[in-house]
Amino acid sequence: MYEDFAARLATTMWPSFDERPNRTTETPEITDLSTVVVDGNFPWTIVTVETDAGVTGIGEAYPSPGVHGIITDYFGPVLEGENPLDVERLYNLMRESLSGRGSQQGIGTIAISGVELALWDAAGKILEQPVYQLLGGKTREEIRMYADCHAGEGMVEAALNEQPPEAYEAESYARAARAAVDDGFEIIKFDLDVPSGRDIDTLSRHFDGPEIEHKRSLVEGVTNEVGDEAEVAVDLHWNLNTESAEKLCRALEPYDLAWIEDLLPPENGEAMATVNERVEQPLLTGENRYGRHGFRDLVEAQAVDFVAPDIPKTGGIAETKKIAELAETYYMTLAPHNIGSPVATMAGVHVGAVVPNFLALEFHARDVPWWDDLLVREEPLIQDGRITVPDEPGLGIELDWDVVEEHRVD
Repeated sequence: MYEDFAARLATTMWPSFDERPNRTTETPEITDLSTVVVDGNFPWTIVTVETDAGVTGIGEAYPSPGVHGIITDYFGPVLEGENPLDVERLYNLMRESLSGRGSQQGIGTIAISGVELALWDAAGKILEQPVYQLLGGKTREEIRMYADCHAGEGMVEAALNEQPPEAYEAESYARAARAAVDDGFEIIKFDLDVPSGRDIDTLSRHFDGPEIEHKRSLVEGVTNEVGDEAEVAVDLHWNLNTESAEKLCRALEPYDLAWIEDLLPPENGEAMATVNERVEQPLLTGENRYGRHGFRDLVEAQAVDFVAPDIPKTGGIAETKKIAELAETYYMTLAPHNIGSPVATMAGVHVGAVVPNFLALEFHARDVPWWDDLLVREEPLIQDGRITVPDEPGLGIELDWDVVEEHRVD
């Protein structure tokens, strides 16, 4: 579907293949792009970039319908024959080739992000350097992870009301918190947009008194359990209006939360800034924003205290570093969103290793028992709630393709 158009576009941009920049007979070339979906707690979309240097770069794109066709059918002809070391140029080439078709935000940017991660991995392997070194060097030796916890089975089941009501009571949350803290996590996060057992109009985005009390009781259960052993954050998944957001924040003031995440829908930075001016708790948002331009209004208005781009979604490794640098000019902190496999997680590790204003990277797969089996390594990747920044080339990991195949989905 896309092949002919992409090929014509490449020819239009450079009438002669030999006129493409940085073309020499000595440089490595991209030979193929492919994807595979792994059935984790989310459908993890693994991206591979093959090169004629005998190196395969691995990346990951945020779970999205149709992203596979864009990567293989569209970007394949655009990138074939290009130098994989020219990551920034190829990032802009992909954006230009998809201009008007989602290269600014949405599924096109997600596809670009997945390829960009794989390009950094390939470049690091070819140059025999870890990605963090290519980005300017590391500022820390370990990356702190924060655990996304669920008292029930998770956000999807909560939305579908498939969990028994007791799964979303304070006692269940306290037990889940204790398990995460005992695993070594110093920051834990819980969803508060879960069923309370009452029938409410969620489309109104209004939480009445009993609904707010239910959320407050969950936070109380968690904070009473962990005390000073861990910081506690909560996530609302864009389910409130400004009025209810302020009421909920006031109800949660006694609990000294690390942050309150995604109170409002993601489009209106001014509304978020208004709430931030009126409440005492630190606020966080960003997983549904794309690129540094998508974060500009949040940062300039100081609408939140923490920005949370999703690396395989917002534009990739280099773009997330630029978002962090933008946030740093306003003394704001980076805490990337991450629901991905070990591949996306390691991309976050390298970003976190480089930028000074990094706090912690999300880990969303504690309930996937074979998460570590995806990697060729002896020890668990996360130990005591942290990942050691690797010195191996590229992202510093290799996938066990037999395990990938075992959990592969069409």
